[in-house]
Amino acid sequence: MNVTKEIQKIENSALKLTATIAQADVESGYKSEFAKYAKNIQIPGFRKGHVPTKIIEQKYGEAIKQEITGGLIDEALNEILQADDAKDIRPLPYSQPRLDGDKLPEIDTTKDFTFTVIYDIFPTVEVKNFSGITIKEPQVEIGEKEIEDELKSIQERNAVVVDKKDGDPVEKDNIVTIDYKELNDDGSTVDGSSREGFVFTVGSGENIYKIDDEIIGMKKDESKEITKTYAADDKDPELAGKTKKISVTVKAIKIRDLPKIDDDLAQDVSEKYSTLADLKADLKKQMESAKTRKIAELKSQSLLEQLVEKNPIDLPKSMIQTEQDARWRMLAQQFQTTPEQLEKMILSSGQSKSDMITQWTGDTEKMLKSRLIVDALLREKNISVTPEEVEAQYQKIADAQGVSVEEIKKHYEDPRNKEYLVDETKENKLFEELYKDVKVSKGEKTSFADLFKPRQ
Repeated sequence: MNVTKEIQKIENSALKLTATIAQADVESGYKSEFAKYAKNIQIPGFRKGHVPTKIIEQKYGEAIKQEITGGLIDEALNEILQADDAKDIRPLPYSQPRLDGDKLPEIDTTKDFTFTVIYDIFPTVEVKNFSGITIKEPQVEIGEKEIEDELKSIQERNAVVVDKKDGDPVEKDNIVTIDYKELNDDGSTVDGSSREGFVFTVGSGENIYKIDDEIIGMKKDESKEITKTYAADDKDPELAGKTKKISVTVKAIKIRDLPKIDDDLAQDVSEKYSTLADLKADLKKQMESAKTRKIAELKSQSLLEQLVEKNPIDLPKSMIQTEQDARWRMLAQQFQTTPEQLEKMILSSGQSKSDMITQWTGDTEKMLKSRLIVDALLREKNISVTPEEVEAQYQKIADAQGVSVEEIKKHYEDPRNKEYLVDETKENKLFEELYKDVKVSKGEKTSFADLFKPRQ
């Protein structure tokens, strides 16, 4: 087929392709396809395969023309897009070429046939601008205080919850079970506000009416009516600026019986610890490893954010939509429901689908651009990983987790896990190279706990 093409790149990494099929190919293609239809068409009064062309055109002409036109378009596109020089103009897998215009172009066997399609292509990714990039590396020390804080967390996780003595009042940090209901001005119950057996820790604020302070001093089986006025700027719009009357009955009061931080606790945590000193030494090792990983993560995030800002990428709409759809399905799995049901739940709550995706999985466009930049740089710098480097990673992971290399290797027998490890190792090598091209300086001193808090 003699077909010529004209390419025009448009916004959002979309491409407008105009193709022209030579008149001779249009005519021969039309006649050839028409002959196939004519051979199989049956019309009363004519033998199969002997119906005159004019009668076929009168009865079926428009429908046949449309099918033949569609076939010619598909054949021409296939020829153009499968050519050796078509690598940069091929559509993304999830972006099918669509005709520019509402109608199928008219075919005329006496003329060249021209049509135009629009589709998304892979975006151009050029990472050239590294100027002015500065990365601040947080300064974190792990001393006795940090280890003591971690021991307290272990102590709390190993606590036993027991009932308080009868007659003892509710105090901060007690675990209470309450029945509650909101009351109208006349003392009747507000519809739908009753709740029995609600459990929370006093002082956590994890209750609808935020009545932690108001129940302190109450005793088991005691009831109380609480009248509370909320600030106009309260974060909960259902409470802001309002006065609520709540009836509360305390049904149970419990306390956490904390174990002593000693050798026995260490032995309860794991059989590999004989003494508290063993546990503390291992905690320090684990915390140092977690610190190193987190700082590396923050540095790479900072670098990528700045590279995204300095090296614009025009993302195709279909790429963004496909990524958002994948994230939505992932969210539905996390919430143990279907994507359709999750969307109904979100819309009924007044939240938008895109807002929820951003809240739970981050900014889709920024993360896509970061991924494209990493992939482009890995190819440009030809980063690879040797078997020896994989072995070194096994050893590093084993040392950090305090287990044998054989145990780690067993985990990575799954090809997907091994592929993830190799990809992660490649990226780490890439970042180490990139840090040579930017300024890395000491950042502010940060506590171990603050290092892991979400960034604002």
